[in-house]
Amino acid sequence: MGFFKDFKEDFADAVDEMIPGGNVEEPMEGSDMVNTLDQDVDVDSELSKLDGLLQQVTDKIDRDDSNKATVSEVKPATIAYEEKAVKKVEEKRVMDTMNNVETMPSNAPQASDENAVITSGMSITGDLESTGSISVEGTINGNVTCYGKLTVTGTINGNSSSAEFFADSAKIEGEVSTNGTAKIGVGSVVIGNITATSAVIAGAVKGDIDVQGPVVVDTSAVVMGNIKSRSVQINNGAVIEGFCSQAYAEVDVASVFNK
Repeated sequence: MGFFKDFKEDFADAVDEMIPGGNVEEPMEGSDMVNTLDQDVDVDSELSKLDGLLQQVTDKIDRDDSNKATVSEVKPATIAYEEKAVKKVEEKRVMDTMNNVETMPSNAPQASDENAVITSGMSITGDLESTGSISVEGTINGNVTCYGKLTVTGTINGNSSSAEFFADSAKIEGEVSTNGTAKIGVGSVVIGNITATSAVIAGAVKGDIDVQGPVVVDTSAVVMGNIKSRSVQINNGAVIEGFCSQAYAEVDVASVFNK
């Protein structure tokens, strides 16, 4: 029955090669070696030991394959999470910029506390007027006038007049006039002139911008038109096709060169 002893030793060597650093027991040397030549061998016991070694090899291979699959799945998920985090940081930065812009005093009539909401599934054809604020999530084909804040996340095909204006992922074709701050958020498209006392542009505007106070043209902005303001801040990445004039600045430019 020495055949099983030799087979076990050969199989153990094979396991060492397949499992780096494996802890397969080596045969005892010297006087501690068990002489199986003169003993009866339990065939079932020896086969059971071989099955156990084979199971170790199988489990090791399964664990390696499982780890590889886990890494390949985790990597894209990690990249997606990082991109989402960067996007949120950028959106927060734009909103902080909008909130920190100096708001010029307004001479608009006192607005009421009511707030009319044009829901996303609603479409109105005709002019709309309110003594309070209006939130446009749907579509208005007509002029909009309100004494309060006009918030647009939908579509307006017409001119608008309000005490304060905010567009977020909106589509507007018409003049925008406000007695306060005009904020054009990321994803918004305005085709028409903008008149305000201060403005933050983070979307796309095709038209002239006439602002009595400061203007901030943010990184994501695209402006096709002239900008006239008291001061202008153009962040890196913004695109402007037109002239910038600080016509409302308190500095007498002509006197500077006549000294």
